[in-house]
Amino acid sequence: MSFLLRALTWWNSQTLNTQFWTWRNGTKVGEDEQGNLFYQNKDGSRRWVIYNGESEASRVTPEWHGWLHHTWNETPTEVPLIHRAWEKPHVPNLTGTSGAYHPEGSLYRAEPATRRDYDAWQPE
Repeated sequence: MSFLLRALTWWNSQTLNTQFWTWRNGTKVGEDEQGNLFYQNKDGSRRWVIYNGESEASRVTPEWHGWLHHTWNETPTEVPLIHRAWEKPHVPNLTGTSGAYHPEGSLYRAEPATRRDYDAWQPE
């Protein structure tokens, strides 16, 4: 079943073609805390990620995102990015999940919003 999923889907980790390309041309340069694997080709001109699980771009941390897009040449394992005390930890995009943000008054909130500036019309 795993072979069939990898042959027919691109959103679950890597396809067979990506695995073959990575085996032939890729050099592993690192892994992040989520288990995503990062590769580059021999001359370093092409960089890519093999996701651990669902392929969701927002799961890549800012450190590795900068390396993937050639913002800096050193990997975060070679030169770690300095984090400030006020920085929040990286969170992937939660839209469409139970952890998504719903502002006050949203119909998706568990508790209804209480409004003091509006009185609903009541028929007599």
